[in-house]
Amino acid sequence: MPPRPLKIIAIGAGSGFGRGVVVEVLNTPEFAERGCTLALVDLDETALDRMRRFALRVKDHHKSEVEVTATTDRREALPGASYVITSVAIKRYPLWEQDFRIPLAYGFKHALGENGGPGALFHALRNFELMIPICRDIEQLCPEALLLNFTNPESRIIRAVSDLTKVRAVGLCHGAKGALEGVSEILGRPLEELDIVSGGLNHFFWVTKIADRKTGKDLYPEFRRRALAPDCPAMPPLVKKMVEVFGLYTYPSDDHIGEYLSFGAEFTGLKWHYGLESRPIPKEEPAPRPSRLDEYASGERPLDERALGGSGELAIPIIRAIELDRRFLADSMNVPNTDGYVESLQRDAVVEIPAWVDGAGIHLEKIAPLPEAIAAYCRTQASIQGLVAQAYKERSRNLLLQALLIDPVVNSVANAEKMLDDMLALQKGYLPAFR
Repeated sequence: MPPRPLKIIAIGAGSGFGRGVVVEVLNTPEFAERGCTLALVDLDETALDRMRRFALRVKDHHKSEVEVTATTDRREALPGASYVITSVAIKRYPLWEQDFRIPLAYGFKHALGENGGPGALFHALRNFELMIPICRDIEQLCPEALLLNFTNPESRIIRAVSDLTKVRAVGLCHGAKGALEGVSEILGRPLEELDIVSGGLNHFFWVTKIADRKTGKDLYPEFRRRALAPDCPAMPPLVKKMVEVFGLYTYPSDDHIGEYLSFGAEFTGLKWHYGLESRPIPKEEPAPRPSRLDEYASGERPLDERALGGSGELAIPIIRAIELDRRFLADSMNVPNTDGYVESLQRDAVVEIPAWVDGAGIHLEKIAPLPEAIAAYCRTQASIQGLVAQAYKERSRNLLLQALLIDPVVNSVANAEKMLDDMLALQKGYLPAFR
């Protein structure tokens, strides 16, 4: 029996993830042999047309026979889908600025305001409003499809999809790759010589094993010695403090891990990275810079390595591994902890763990137990995941308030209530009504 036709849907194709999906599908000749279709979907017609024209140039470059389609209507694209890749957001930067500044105005000194802390509550709710309807369409039109999600806040999105829908979904992030590269840099050894395992939560995962791949020798003691040296350039201050106090290396970025800690802002400061306070204001308004992708799409710029190079993301390598039966190690996947992959966390938590992928599917790996102090941090965040998903399902303002009050950053019930009502009013055009 011939294999079924392969259909890959990229929803939010005009986003920063779109180029990589296009290039990596079209440079895989075996996909064309499967009668593959790559369907690009985006509500932004300009971004969609740019990506469509870019895809057609890449298709011509590789002489690929993959069919490329583009539409603003996902229901038109979804029937028969094998895989659905999502990277969606709405008015990302203006709303993100509110997510950061409004909690700060009420005295909540948080970091970044994207995936953890009080700002992430509203980021999650807005993106539930985008992702859950997509999942309802998948349930109806392609129920066997695997959803590969890039939309943040990753763990909260996958928790909502898991709790509220029947869609098979995994969340993907390149953060673990950055951590592995950090270990390699600090030890001064190539990655292929190292056996590194990490796990925990998205943007709050922990390297639990560093060993010599050939001999099995434990390299964590040497890593700690080098990492804690005063002149180690690859250790941001908060990451270094966590290694010093808790003994394990985590995501190599203070602003990401700082979102989950009551003292994160002590290390990251209280400026918003993308705000006017973090960049100079030119006296003369500069001319808008043309998008490099526009130049590639129009043919003005020849396709070069920057256009055709791989993305380093996991979605297409996972699809290749399943469809072509090529064994592949995905450094991190966000999935429900149903079989205790991280044994010290709740079974309904969404955890980030490594997984092997091949023609038989996805094989999730268990990691070594997390130390109790680290596990306690993670359990709180897992509880917040569940409360936010339940609050969204029930439209419960009280459950949203509960999620805020157990957040390590929130230290006032009165201000939490005021902030919650303020944000629900400010962003009511993007949210359901909560009672």
